[in-house]
Amino acid sequence: MPTQLSGLRILLLEDEALIAMDVEQLCRDSGAVDIIVAGNLQDAESVSLPYDAAIIDVMLGGEPTLDFARGLQANGIPFVFASGYDRQDEIFASFPGITLVSKPYSGIDLVDAIASSLGLPGSASR
Repeated sequence: MPTQLSGLRILLLEDEALIAMDVEQLCRDSGAVDIIVAGNLQDAESVSLPYDAAIIDVMLGGEPTLDFARGLQANGIPFVFASGYDRQDEIFASFPGITLVSKPYSGIDLVDAIASSLGLPGSASR
């Protein structure tokens, strides 16, 4: 069983319950010890630090999460976008170097992107 995210605390911003459940289980299967799921921006903003990294859907309940992502960036908290939005979209111009894992994505791709954002070596597929 992959343990690429071993011991990590991950914040997940996802408003679709089934996707959130799948990603939560994927992170646990990859070794994360705590996954905090926020289905809206209010919940996300109320989560207390520290968490090691975040997975952010670009839109939560019709609200863009880009300001939240900018806050993470300003505080040096690694994150990836996991979204149906295309990398070419202008909203990503202000996030150079931040990985976008496009929906539908494979679990390995998402775990690898999170690990990479944290500077962790290896691949979930190994």
